[in-house]
Amino acid sequence: MMTTNTADKFSFGMWTVGWQARDPFGDPTRAPLDPMHIVDKLAEIGAWGITFHDDDLVPFGSSASERDDIVARFKQRLAATGICVPMITTNLFSHPVFKDGGFTSNNRDVRRYALRKVLRNIELAADLGARTFVLWGGREGAEYDHAKDVRAALDRYAEAMNTLTSFVVERKYDLRFAIEPKPNEPRGDILLPTIGHAIAFIERLEHSHLVGLNPEVGHEQMAGLNFTSGIAQAMWQGKLFHIDLNGQRGIKYDQDLVFGHGDLINAFSLVDLLEFGGVGGAPAYDGPRHFDYKPSRTEDFDGVWYSAAANMRMYRLLRERAAAFRADPEVQDALRAARVDELSKPTLAKGESWKDIIANDAIAKLDVDAAGTKGYGFVRLQQLAVEHLMGAR
Repeated sequence: MMTTNTADKFSFGMWTVGWQARDPFGDPTRAPLDPMHIVDKLAEIGAWGITFHDDDLVPFGSSASERDDIVARFKQRLAATGICVPMITTNLFSHPVFKDGGFTSNNRDVRRYALRKVLRNIELAADLGARTFVLWGGREGAEYDHAKDVRAALDRYAEAMNTLTSFVVERKYDLRFAIEPKPNEPRGDILLPTIGHAIAFIERLEHSHLVGLNPEVGHEQMAGLNFTSGIAQAMWQGKLFHIDLNGQRGIKYDQDLVFGHGDLINAFSLVDLLEFGGVGGAPAYDGPRHFDYKPSRTEDFDGVWYSAAANMRMYRLLRERAAAFRADPEVQDALRAARVDELSKPTLAKGESWKDIIANDAIAKLDVDAAGTKGYGFVRLQQLAVEHLMGAR
């Protein structure tokens, strides 16, 4: 059995290992798993945390007494295993009532129902000690251009977020929100499709300091984007509140493969950034390493738990490779030759302004032919990275 250290902060969604492997073309290949059993098994393989949608734990339509009983039993399993709940989210996509979205449905009654559903789940998140509340707007969007007034939809989206953040502020909950972008699927086009779209939206909110991002590997790569680059920008904005790790192989449907089983080179650069991209090589991110993957439809329950552990093992292996990459003197020489560190030096000297740049004729005397001829050695640097990734160095 593969194990990990709880200090790694590895967490899993209840919906990941609990996925019954139903897809648009076939019935489930696995029976449902009891949430209490999932907690026990995650503890057994060495996970640190568990996350869930409200309906993953408490079936949709349950009575108040049924909800209380399930939550009480869940708390008992958490206490017995030491598993924590770092994040909670709400299902606003499965029931047909949400077929046109939750916060941005054209039906006002549905929007109000969705808002109340999330507010109730925030109470549960606070009760369980979660620090992050993720919002994936999978049904917030449209298939047809004239079906949705996008400007009005964004108004309603912002109205919902402002209501939720005001609720958290007034209740004095220690909780932040993280929007999870995705370009499409299940809707033809989803609102806030990428990290950049979500950042721009967040800047318009009333309590924007309480709202950040939960980017997912596969979602950004479905849009043809570089996930490591997107995470770096989220960090630069101070908005990386949570992260979803999985594997994706190109621009296609959301595959939710084991982390590292898709674009392995990008997974390597991502782990390098998360673990060693801070000041002086320190970790650049201290939150959960959350695996939002799906055990392949071909797997039985032994395969489910093996694949869950495989996510953790892949992360640890990539972290080991990244540490060796950073420590390699030849890599350090290649970084210097590529002038990577020079980018951290301000372009303007202390006290300079645009006036000084214009007045300084020496700047214009740059030997542009020499500068244009000299290479940066980026290919050498990438080759060293790949060799470390392959264990060849």
